[in-house]
Amino acid sequence: MARHERLSTLLDLLAKREKLDVEEVAAELNVSAATIRRDLDHLAEQQLLTRTHGGAVANDLAYDLPLRYKTARHAPEKQRISAAAAALVSNGMVIGLNGGTTTAGVARALAMRADLADAPGLTIVTNALNIAHELAVRPNMKIVVTGGVARPQSFELSGPLATLVLSQLSLDLLFLGVDALHPTAGAFACHEGEADINRLMVQNAARVVAVTDSSKLGRRAFARICDITDVHEVVTDGDADPDVAAALKAAGIPVQIA
Repeated sequence: MARHERLSTLLDLLAKREKLDVEEVAAELNVSAATIRRDLDHLAEQQLLTRTHGGAVANDLAYDLPLRYKTARHAPEKQRISAAAAALVSNGMVIGLNGGTTTAGVARALAMRADLADAPGLTIVTNALNIAHELAVRPNMKIVVTGGVARPQSFELSGPLATLVLSQLSLDLLFLGVDALHPTAGAFACHEGEADINRLMVQNAARVVAVTDSSKLGRRAFARICDITDVHEVVTDGDADPDVAAALKAAGIPVQIA
């Protein structure tokens, strides 16, 4: 197992168990305890977990994983979510995509739709450098990048320049990637600057579809993006907590299981 895969696996295990024991995880992953200690120390340096004697514990809130770790997490689920979300798009729409691995997956799914290759095509508005880079070569897509200051953890642009551009635009449909989605508290991001930009995208969109794997449902993170009533639909995977899905539906928000 490559180191980046091992780090991602450790974070997945921590999210499920809330604490890890070095010896147990070393045996589970068939590596030395010293290797696991180094891995946990590395993740602790990036404030992705808290080291304890003999192991590690999860942080209380949803944490801001660097994009290189997020990419490998829940990959099959995110592919299904992305495909289901992309199916909601019609030719000629103005589509908003904030940053994140799931929204990047939606971008790739849109690029693969042959029926969108004809005029008038799509207009994609994004504050994510990786999404803009991936779609820039598509001749059927007009790419609008917000501008702003880039965060290396997420490749998202934020700040006054991004706000200035977004305040002048209107979106038909926003695919909103989140760090947490709670059925009463709303949608969250881990970084307050990204939450501000995402909130403005929500305000300027006629329809908002939250795209998130089930691990983020029923949770809160540091900075709130919007009320749950600002979300018109949720696309998630089959491991979604039935109680959370039922609470969303009770609030009038359709939940599509991909």
